[in-house]
Amino acid sequence: MSGRNSREARREERLQAAGEGGQRERRKRLLQLASALAFLAVVAVAVLIVVSQNETSGGDTNLEDVGLVKRDLRGLPQSGLTLGDANATVTLFEYGDLQCPVCKAFSEQIVPEVIDAEVRSGEAKLEFRNFTILGEDSVTAGAAAIAAGQQGRGWNFVELFYRNQGPERSGYVTDEFLAEVARGAGVADIARWNRDRKSQATLSQVTRTSEEAQRLGLTGTPSFAVAGPNAEGMEVLGTPGSAGLLEEAIEAAR
Repeated sequence: MSGRNSREARREERLQAAGEGGQRERRKRLLQLASALAFLAVVAVAVLIVVSQNETSGGDTNLEDVGLVKRDLRGLPQSGLTLGDANATVTLFEYGDLQCPVCKAFSEQIVPEVIDAEVRSGEAKLEFRNFTILGEDSVTAGAAAIAAGQQGRGWNFVELFYRNQGPERSGYVTDEFLAEVARGAGVADIARWNRDRKSQATLSQVTRTSEEAQRLGLTGTPSFAVAGPNAEGMEVLGTPGSAGLLEEAIEAAR
């Protein structure tokens, strides 16, 4: 009996070692992917800046793409600035500045593919976190997004803002513009939204996530990070070059 128990114990040890080896291999893949993403960021950001600058100026109260944003997000649960199933084991974090033209380009060209492939399937949830690098108007816009999230329309606000973004630091982030975006995003109680976006608690949240981004070593927007069962804490991915690379990061963290 003791001999059989010894053999079983050795077998369990081998299985455990194999499982740990698999986890180490997945961890290695995640780190390799992060390095590749950092390299591709240089090319991707340059291309997206050119694309974004060729778009319409925006920044006024004649909003575009209200119906498109609503359709794109239809059926997806939202909590605050998190999009997707709360029980998803992997979280993809986007650190963005709502005035950032590169963030706008990512919002239109890369993030929708990730939402369709990973968020709708329940494999991951996507959380927007403010990283305000373009001045006080970015803080004001970020607080407005958080306030919209308190009424279940945070991602609608973020996406609709990007699609109607004006030139950075041009002064377009007015109360009138923000209120129109909130209405277009489906915020039901505009009076409450106005109070919430101006509250110290909301403004402090914008500051907190911006400071968090700096502690993570992020230097620009948008920047991404991932957390999951096979990631070591929050793994910084930098600025990716494609939706496919973000999907690979999610898979490696799962």
